Amino acid sequence: MKRAAHNANMRYARTSLFWLSLCWAGMTLAALQQDHAVIRDIALTYARSLTSTLPGKVSIQVADIDPRTSLSTCKAIEAFMPNGAKMIGKTSIGVRCNEKPGWSVFLQATIKVSADLLVANRPLSQGLVLSADDFSVQSGELGQPGILTAPEQAIGKTLKFAIGAGQVLRLDMLRPDFVIKQGQTVRLYVRANGFVVSSEGQAMNDATAGQAVRIKTASGQMVGASASKDGSAEVRQ
Repeated sequence: MKRAAHNANMRYARTSLFWLSLCWAGMTLAALQQDHAVIRDIALTYARSLTSTLPGKVSIQVADIDPRTSLSTCKAIEAFMPNGAKMIGKTSIGVRCNEKPGWSVFLQATIKVSADLLVANRPLSQGLVLSADDFSVQSGELGQPGILTAPEQAIGKTLKFAIGAGQVLRLDMLRPDFVIKQGQTVRLYVRANGFVVSSEGQAMNDATAGQAVRIKTASGQMVGASASKDGSAEVRQ
């Protein structure tokens, strides 16, 4: 009777030790795995920093990591934007461990930006200098970078091409301001072999910064140059 009780106690003790060892192993394994919530928080913080200068109200959603993904703990974690990833809409945010052996994961994210948009009131022709009567301000969602969100960004600017009524105005629709205008007296710099020679001439065409401009010198010679941001022109030889 005593022997049977002793054997039962021994079996119970062995069983208890077995389950305790499994629990300890599980706790140890869990301690060696990187917390997914920490990774997600790092990705979310990174996305907020990237979008902090965007106009309007920004909403960011970052999806959870697949719970089956096992990653070693890491003290040197950083987020990054993968090549080709967008700043607005459905995108992905990378998070990597900079300790050896290292790892990297990509979290799916959705970034929405609600802001005031400038919308054409009617069909607008190429070369039109925009005024406040040509567009209205409407609340909407930014679908891509470069969308104009304030009237002062458009008023006085020239359209590069015609657009239809209801189109949202974008920066790439507008021609950059001319830094040199036809007929203007321009300071011309010629740089060659370490020296600079300057003179004045008359611009024969309009030009934005970096564009080619023809300059007629006082002697009547035509010189091809590049327009500079300060309104001068430069020739490099």
